[in-house]
Amino acid sequence: MKMSDGVEQAIHSVAMLSGLSEGGVLSAAALAEFHGVSTSYLLKHLQALSGAGILDTVPGPKGGYRLGKAPEEISLLDILLAVEGPAPAFRCAEIRQRGPHPVSDRFFAKPCNISAAMLRAERVYRAELAKTSIADLGIELNALDDGSIAARGCAFLEIHERKTAR
Repeated sequence: MKMSDGVEQAIHSVAMLSGLSEGGVLSAAALAEFHGVSTSYLLKHLQALSGAGILDTVPGPKGGYRLGKAPEEISLLDILLAVEGPAPAFRCAEIRQRGPHPVSDRFFAKPCNISAAMLRAERVYRAELAKTSIADLGIELNALDDGSIAARGCAFLEIHERKTAR
């Protein structure tokens, strides 16, 4: 299954925003700079995350983005659905009913077994994403980090974090 680059960018951005101090925000430009991605492309996904309630948007010259929920309440599935939408990745177009030498409609009374198998797999995949929160990712990262990753993020936030009232 292939997802857009926006999913990766959105997950990393939400993870970074989870490290903000109380009342802190980051601009879309700062998030894009940190991750080395296009601001305009990232902005589209940040807006989708805001629309889903995952992020709060603070307007104005000192504005930016911050989490709209606690990191424990934001799953990878929440982010995926905000960016990619709720439609299943596999969409059956019923090609089994096309082409030459058609067969009786009675063979098409049940859903396509290929489609059914793909949708079962997607349910498992989505259930697994629903089990992992942004907080879980932070815990896993902290267990692996020798301090280098945290130092990089803290140094960046020290320069780019904007303070606003909550």
